[in-house]
Formats: sequence, structure tokens, C-alpha cells
Amino acid sequence: MRFVIFGLSLSSSWGNGHATTHRALLPALAARGHRIVFYEKDVDYYARRRDFDQVSYAELRLYRAWEDIRQQALEEAANADVVITTSFCPSGSRIQEELLLLRERQGAAAGFLNAFYDLDTPVTIEGLSARSPAVLDYLLPQHIPRFDLYLSFTGGPFLEKVRQRWGARRVAPLYLCIDPEAYHTVQPSQEFYADLSYLGTYSPDRQERLQEFLLGPAALLPDLRFTIAGSMYPPDLSWPDNLRRFDHLSPTQHPAFYCSSRFTLNITRSPMIRAGWSPQGRLFEAALCGTPIVTDGWPGLEQFFVPGQEIVVASSHEDVVHCLREMTESKRREMARRARQKVIERHTGTQRARELEALVTQTAAALAS
Repeated sequence: MRFVIFGLSLSSSWGNGHATTHRALLPALAARGHRIVFYEKDVDYYARRRDFDQVSYAELRLYRAWEDIRQQALEEAANADVVITTSFCPSGSRIQEELLLLRERQGAAAGFLNAFYDLDTPVTIEGLSARSPAVLDYLLPQHIPRFDLYLSFTGGPFLEKVRQRWGARRVAPLYLCIDPEAYHTVQPSQEFYADLSYLGTYSPDRQERLQEFLLGPAALLPDLRFTIAGSMYPPDLSWPDNLRRFDHLSPTQHPAFYCSSRFTLNITRSPMIRAGWSPQGRLFEAALCGTPIVTDGWPGLEQFFVPGQEIVVASSHEDVVHCLREMTESKRREMARRARQKVIERHTGTQRARELEALVTQTAAALAS
């Protein structure tokens, strides 16, 4: 099949979690014989932190303004089998309007399958209700019933809101995924060594839990070492003396960062906790690197990892301190082994590529009938 995708970023992982999933899913699709064109707006903050500007598994089209590539993009879309726009695609709602009109001119049985891939579903749905300008820039409510397929990184009961409140005709989960060739066990680095690490961009709605689960334990355990890597933290934040900060790590550094940690921490954004069934990509990254994970709890977590066997679920800083002080080395290693095996079996790019193929095939058959 021929895929044309309009997304936030493939070329830069700075400050976003989209790139990791694209870099797992798209190579897997290409390996299965599909052709992919990816359109990415060439914005300055990603350009300054770009990991690459071309790849072997997709045609990466960087553009400064929609008008510059509009004709070419619409022609490629018209000849595609599947066209996907993603959440937080700059000016995505404008692009979608043109794609939807093009799709409707082609006719349901003859044209490309028009899909929206929401890699931020709870944020999107809350933003639509609040008429958030940031969300309306990439998705308008009136577009949702016109998509052939709404793909969501959130699963579970929350998808009923997309159906009932916003009128999506076909909605299905397509969870985030990971590339085992990019994330795997490597030699630990003394630079990154920590008893507990955290990799994540600053977000105000995560800061209270960061204080509870990372900064609090760091203050209570001055003999242990802690690390945090992530951009956009306010300059006036206070950090414990036994915590080392890294402003940004390229994806190639992530395995060494994880593998240098006895445990790593996952903190979930508040909208994802309220929605549930929204596993963050960092969970899959750390698991593939063989690092045991401590996480906050959220509905549906047990569908991805078994608490107590594959992951540590913390509700307070006491839980984190107990884990760091009391868990035996044998249990720590066994937990990491189980989590890694789970991700290899269920959450790689190859698995998601198969799921996407099946969803496209089923939707195309329904449109043709």
C-alpha cells in the first residue's frame, strides 16, 4: 500500500513522543512492502535539534509552509491507498479540510482511506470540549464524523466518548510502539549512573508527581544517586544535590541512560490518567532496555504490565523509597526480564504494522460494501 502521512515530527524527538512511535512503525511498514511519504513542517525548534533529514524507510518531505507543497501533497494523497494526519500536526485542521474534500470527490469505494491518528487522545478530547486553540489547530469537531477511521493511542472505555460525543464512525486503538533495534541493553555509562532515573519533558501537570516520586525520595536518600533528562524545565526549579540533570538526550543515548539505572520512573500526564489505557512510550523504551520501571497508577495499566511482577506501581514516595531500599537484586532482574519479554511480544513496530494493516483492510471492506 501507499501511505501518505502528515505528522508532527519524524526527524526530531526533542520535546515530543511522536517520533519514537513513527520510527518504529514506519520501518516495519516499509519492511512489509509498503511505501511511505511523511510530510513534516520544518519548524525552527525541531530543525535545531534534528536527528536526521532523510531515512531509508520513508520519503521525508520537510516544508516551511503548506502553500509550498500543497499541490504536490494533494496529488500524492489522491494516488495513495491510505492518508493519515496525526494529532499536533501544524495547521492539521486546514490540511484535513482539503483532504476530506478530495476524498469525498473520489467517492467512498474508489478513493484513498482517510484516517486520523491521535497520539494524544485524552488531550485532544478535553481540548475539543474546551475549544482549545492548540487542539483546534490540528483537529476540528466537524471533521471527526467524516474520517474513514479514527486511530487512537488510548484504548478502553474512553473510545466510547470519541464515538458517542464526537461522532467517529470507526474508532480503534493503535497503541504506541517501539523499535527493538533502537532500544536494547547496552553497557552502562558512569555518566548516567543512577539508582533512579527519569526521562521526560517538563509538563506542569506532571510536576507534583515528579516531586513526590523523584525529588522527594532523592531528598530522603542522600546516599543514592538520581538523574533526570528532559527539556523545558523552568530555570527557577530547585534540584537536590544528589540529582544530575541532562537538558536533552538524543534517542541514541536513551539505551545507555536506561541501562545505567537500577530503576527508572514513569510519570503519566493527568489527562492520560483520567482516560486510562494510555501507555506512554517511555514504558516500552525502558522495558526493552532491561530496566525495571516504577510508575504511577492508571486504569488499564494491568492490560500492559502485571503490577508487582513486571512493573512497580507507586502511590507515594514511601513506595519508591521501599523499592529502592528493599527490592532484592534477583527480583529486580526478574521484573525487568518479564517486562522486556512482554514488550517484544506485544508492542513492537512490527506488531503495530500488522494491526494497522488489519484495520485498513477491514475499513476498506466496510466502505466497499
